[in-house]
Amino acid sequence: MTNETIARNYAATLFELGRKSQQLEAFSEGVDTVLGLLDSNPRFKAFLETPRIADRDKKNVLKKVFGEALPRPLLNFLQVTIDKRRQRFLGLIGEEFHALLDEHMGRTHVTVTVAHELDQVTMDALSGKLSELLGREAIPHVRVKPAILGGILLRTGDTVYDGTLRSRIKQLRRQLVAAELPD
Repeated sequence: MTNETIARNYAATLFELGRKSQQLEAFSEGVDTVLGLLDSNPRFKAFLETPRIADRDKKNVLKKVFGEALPRPLLNFLQVTIDKRRQRFLGLIGEEFHALLDEHMGRTHVTVTVAHELDQVTMDALSGKLSELLGREAIPHVRVKPAILGGILLRTGDTVYDGTLRSRIKQLRRQLVAAELPD
């Protein structure tokens, strides 16, 4: 099994656990807390992932660190990942969990590439228009890339909408090169 498949299976289990206990938002916040600690503290990540430390000790540390902060089923899930030696996949599991949660909540992430920084009013208008066009809540992730010259490039899933000035200039160039000149 590939790492992504393992993570997807564990994330699906975690999602179902959160859904059945009616704590999806609490699970989401808890997953963010755990992933934040793993990202910000390489020593904690190494502690969880090293095989030299007994699983019992890892579980005790998880209880002490997250005991009151996480829903009990989520803490139990984390302990199962230690039992099954899957704790090194927690980052991937978290990503897959959030993808499932977004799907469930009717949200979609859109990468928005623009030539210049957008102000908040434009961002709000763009988010509203994207949500309207996609038929679900759009969460824009804006990247500024001056090389596109102007316009906008949108990516959502496997779909790309290219309305950049750079692509229009390239298209115009191809049309001019392919054009037949009158005699």
